[in-house]
Amino acid sequence: MTTFYSEHSKAYVSVDCIIFGFDEGHLRILIGKRQMDPGRGEWSLYGGFVNHNESVDEAASRVLYELTGIKNIYMKQVHTFGAVDRDPGERVISVAYCALINVKDYDQSLLEEHEVQWVDLEKLPKLYSDHNKMVNKAITMLRRRINTEPLSFNLLPELFTLTQLQHVNEAILGEEIDKRNFRKKIKTIDFIEKTDLIDKETSKRGAALYRFNKTMYREESVSKL
Repeated sequence: MTTFYSEHSKAYVSVDCIIFGFDEGHLRILIGKRQMDPGRGEWSLYGGFVNHNESVDEAASRVLYELTGIKNIYMKQVHTFGAVDRDPGERVISVAYCALINVKDYDQSLLEEHEVQWVDLEKLPKLYSDHNKMVNKAITMLRRRINTEPLSFNLLPELFTLTQLQHVNEAILGEEIDKRNFRKKIKTIDFIEKTDLIDKETSKRGAALYRFNKTMYREESVSKL
C-alpha cells in the first residue's frame, strides 16, 4: 500500500441495487430489513461495499448475483449519491444501479436466505437513508428510456402476450396506454415476433404469444449507427 494522498480524508464506496420485477400487473422492488448498524431493522435496498480489487460495475454484478443467483441481468448505473450526511455511520459514497429481472426466474428460497421480499412500487415504505431517492431516480431513468430501449422484455417471460407487454409498459410509466395505438405501434417493430403458440393460461380466448428477437434487435441497432 502506498502513502499517496495520505493528506486527504478517506471515504467508503458502496453500491445499492434497485431490483425491479413485474408480477400480477404491478411493478415490484426487492427490499429487506437492514441487518447492520446504523439503521438496523429499517427497510433498505440490497447493496454492499466495493472491494479494493473490483470496479463499481463488478461490485454491482457481484451483489446482484449474490441476491438473485441470475447472471446476465439487465443493469444500468443510475446515479452517484454522495451527500456528506447521507450515512450516519461514516462518509459513504454510494453508486446506485437499476436491475430488471423476471420474477418467475427468481429462486424463492433466496427470499428467505437473504430476508428480502417483493413490494409493489406504489406501496414502497420509507427506506433507509436516501434509498427512496435512489428508487425515484431509477424510475425516472426507466421512463426516459422505455421508448428507445427494449426494457420491458427483461421483466417478462420468454413468451408473452401483447396484453402482458402493455401492462408492463403501463406499470413503468405509471399511466394507462391506449390499447389500439399500442398494438398499432407494436406491429411496426420487427424484433417483436408473433409465434404460432397460444396462451391458454392467462387468456380465456387464447391470445397469441410473442417473443423478443434479440439478434434482430442488435442487427437493427448496428444498422442505425
